[in-house]
Amino acid sequence: MTAHVIADDAEALTVAAALAKEFRAGASARDAERRLPRAEVDKLSASGLLAVTVPAAHGGADVGALTLAEIFRLLASADGSLAQIPQSHFVYVNVVRRQGTEEQRKFFFAEVLAGRRFGNAQSEAGTRHVQDIRTRLTPRPDGSYVLTGVKHYATGALFADWIPVLARAEDDELHVAYVPRDAPGLTVIDDWDGMGQRTTASGTVRLDAVPVPADRVLPHHLTFRGPQLHGAVAQLLHAAIDTGIAGGALTEAAAFVRTKSRPWFESGTETAAEDPLLIQRFGELALRVRASEALLREAARTVDAARTGLTDDSAAEASIAVAAAKAHAADTAVEVAGALFEVSGTRAALDSLNLHRHWRDARTHTLHDPARWKIQHIGRYVLNGTRPPRHGLL
Repeated sequence: MTAHVIADDAEALTVAAALAKEFRAGASARDAERRLPRAEVDKLSASGLLAVTVPAAHGGADVGALTLAEIFRLLASADGSLAQIPQSHFVYVNVVRRQGTEEQRKFFFAEVLAGRRFGNAQSEAGTRHVQDIRTRLTPRPDGSYVLTGVKHYATGALFADWIPVLARAEDDELHVAYVPRDAPGLTVIDDWDGMGQRTTASGTVRLDAVPVPADRVLPHHLTFRGPQLHGAVAQLLHAAIDTGIAGGALTEAAAFVRTKSRPWFESGTETAAEDPLLIQRFGELALRVRASEALLREAARTVDAARTGLTDDSAAEASIAVAAAKAHAADTAVEVAGALFEVSGTRAALDSLNLHRHWRDARTHTLHDPARWKIQHIGRYVLNGTRPPRHGLL
């Protein structure tokens, strides 16, 4: 595969806007038919967008968090499923950047610049909690490893060239093994049947004694030994997806009311768009979306600022700013996507129109991790100066 190499932030945003416009046209049909966006994901790769965080020293644009968040917001405003697919890709590019050796960085960054994709195999079902990882990375006499385990919610794995697998080694520490999609013993199962984000192919990955060379394993546990932005960046992208879904739902609601809704007979207006009560409600919803967008930008700027001089304090500020953006965006996405029906009227509920995909995407994506715990950490930080924990979800 060959891919265009994007030069800078401005080009990245131009490319993202163009792709979002293109992807929007088929989003409803893909969702309704559960038609996986293979062609669209290939276009993402070929466009160079998936390589925009590769460091400049390795030939990438090395865009900032502000640009990356806007890329995801634009994509999610068009298709809430499609935007979810590359989220883990960027997370695991970031792991290479932080924990890879120079040789590992050279190899994997070249792969990403060539358009190759990272998926993920990190979450496991049926364990005590989300960080109870039981997949094992077992050493062999020649210094290599074998992977054994079962992963769920493996978004991006079906479309991936490389699948980063979160596993515990003999010392019980977390590592990431980067495994080729066609590795012997690795099976990706397209069994995701969520009510929303239907076309993310977030299915199951089975690992049956999968061989892994030593130079494809990175010590992920070291990420959390000092101040880090791993969790902040990962959560920033989730916040951008929620914000994009909310904006997309509001745009579609406005278009529907302008062109298809009838005015309520008591309004005395000729069109639904002139109804003062609907105007009021759209104003309220627009305020919610604008606030989420502003919090997203502020969080991204805080992450960018922390990168220039990373300390415990700057990392904490970044995590709290992202937590605020994510908590607000999660509520906004669900509220606005639900209000779409409130403002549009009975016809909007027709299954054939598939307007409910916005709410289904929002409701499904916002279950990724609970906003209530983010609010807890914000409160502790504001009231007592307690820094948030280093666990990758903040």
